[in-house]
Amino acid sequence: MALKEQKTKMPPTQNAPKKNKKKSQKRYGSYIMKVLKQVHPKMRISNQAMSVMESCVGDTFERIAAEASRLVRNGKSSMMQTRDIQSAVRLVFPGELSRHAVSEGCKAIVNYKSKEAAPEGETQ
Repeated sequence: MALKEQKTKMPPTQNAPKKNKKKSQKRYGSYIMKVLKQVHPKMRISNQAMSVMESCVGDTFERIAAEASRLVRNGKSSMMQTRDIQSAVRLVFPGELSRHAVSEGCKAIVNYKSKEAAPEGETQ
């Protein structure tokens, strides 16, 4: 009888190919559809247009996150706060659009906090 070779777990060598991790990609399609149906209930959107919208939303979030990160780094703070996000939105979006975005964001936070504080089974 031949002896079975034992498999040992060894650390990967420098020549071993690295496993490619699949980067999770956030999809915004369902949220875009909800907004579209609120504004124009009978309107539809093509797959190509949805792809463009998802790219636009993703790019916008990346820009805001990058700007907020820069603000935190320059401010010598170790934690990102609400005001950093608000300042980043003001820097990324021009004029009236930034004021509208900040007010809608504040409204969404208040709505979220009120639902979080409400006892279970009770909704507004």
